[in-house]
Amino acid sequence: MRRKKKNIILEKVIVEDYAAEGKSIARIDGKVIFIEKAVPGDVVDVRLSKSKKDWAEGYPLQFHSFSKERTEPFCQHFGVCGGCQWQMLPYEKQLFYKRQQVEDNLRRIGKIDLPEIPPVVGCDKTKWYRNKLEYTFSSKRFIPAPTKPPPTEEASIAQSPLIENSNLLSQFSLGGVLRESNSPQFGELEGAGASGFHAKGLFDKVVEIERCWLQAEPTNVVRKTITDFARKNNYSFYDHKLHTGFLRTVLLRICTSGEVMVNVVMAEDDESKRNLLLEHLLKEVPGITTLLYTINTKWNDSLHDLNPIIVTGKGFVIETLENLQFKIGPKSFFQTNTKQAEKLYSIARDYASLSGNETVYDLYCGTGSIGIFLSKLAKKIIGVDMIADAIADAKENAALNNIDHGEFFQGDVIKVCDDDFFAAHGKPDVIITDPPRAGMHEKLVRKMLEMAAPVVVYVSCNPATQARDLRLLDEKYRVTKVQPVDMFPHTHHIENVVQLKLKD
Repeated sequence: MRRKKKNIILEKVIVEDYAAEGKSIARIDGKVIFIEKAVPGDVVDVRLSKSKKDWAEGYPLQFHSFSKERTEPFCQHFGVCGGCQWQMLPYEKQLFYKRQQVEDNLRRIGKIDLPEIPPVVGCDKTKWYRNKLEYTFSSKRFIPAPTKPPPTEEASIAQSPLIENSNLLSQFSLGGVLRESNSPQFGELEGAGASGFHAKGLFDKVVEIERCWLQAEPTNVVRKTITDFARKNNYSFYDHKLHTGFLRTVLLRICTSGEVMVNVVMAEDDESKRNLLLEHLLKEVPGITTLLYTINTKWNDSLHDLNPIIVTGKGFVIETLENLQFKIGPKSFFQTNTKQAEKLYSIARDYASLSGNETVYDLYCGTGSIGIFLSKLAKKIIGVDMIADAIADAKENAALNNIDHGEFFQGDVIKVCDDDFFAAHGKPDVIITDPPRAGMHEKLVRKMLEMAAPVVVYVSCNPATQARDLRLLDEKYRVTKVQPVDMFPHTHHIENVVQLKLKD
């Protein structure tokens, strides 16, 4: 270990394993070091960004050797764009570490008895799998200063059979100096701005994207058409510090049904500029089935309290899961990976163990997708969610699929599900819960314990908060099945489905 300019640098650290949130770990003298952008098996010098008594965080300063687990990233923006974190790992290794993450969280945080956890259900398609994507426009472009590895490192890169070109170097730019788009050192056009994704940890700078592999075309065509037209006609990009500028974001939904929805979000209500842009977009990209725009003059990007305006088309798209149809508007929530959502919901349906006589309560029901998906096997579906727009969508989706035994209610589950409600609708035989990343409020967990449904199916996008909730549910329930499902290849995110049954 050496110190330099008050920074602590750990030399030739052997990266041992993966931890949560995609960070690797090493151990030095009993202290756990969390390291970004490293793979188990790498040998690195680490500059610490945070150091506590028992743990520290840091990033690679220099790589002495690379892990044999590394593979060549397929995206030219990997390591700079914050969209994918694990392209340097083969997909089977990603699934291995995601399963390990689930098991570690459930055992370490949950401290409960668990059945055997099977391998992760992986994706058949690991590229172009998202049905929804949002690009950001910014007046400031993120450009990392070029970093040159030492000569010995250049030699090892050139000789490595896993590395075919210099794309790998982009992974190691975290320690570089950040430059804005008007820096003459890098020859960028002043005021050109950027269209793409926020650089990791920076709210005002955006990485200019040439090609994104997360969503099928016409995603890149739409973004480039808007960007090129804006630059040619001197339309300003949004300044996230000053809150000025015309173009702000563009949201795309591309469905397996073939329908394409585009919502262009602008920070200025300029009818002339808006019409020219949207007319040009429709002319250049005829595959758009519904086009909307939204005026957002707020200081945040949330659209829940804004009104998208329809330019052409229905104002929504139809997505399909198995033989079911779901109406998705510009503000609707829907699982982002359609094909993998079918697998996720099929597991939830199987874990519900339905015979046709059960009343199913779908908590955090959103637009009703899980409840509707398993509705043919249930006697009654009761959906509850806090968000009024989601409940309205759920009711429409039930009607769209001719489901007349599903009812959806807006409100807090703790307040909605009282004795009068049970008297009117029946107590649950099965509870489905699919909360946000923060997990369930403790009062809701207590309410579920009070409701005492024989079967609970807990779908989670965050195994850590799921484990916390399972520990509380352990008072009455035992975990009988666990199944991790990968919804987002090349990221560290993982969904997990758990079946619980009342203890004897």
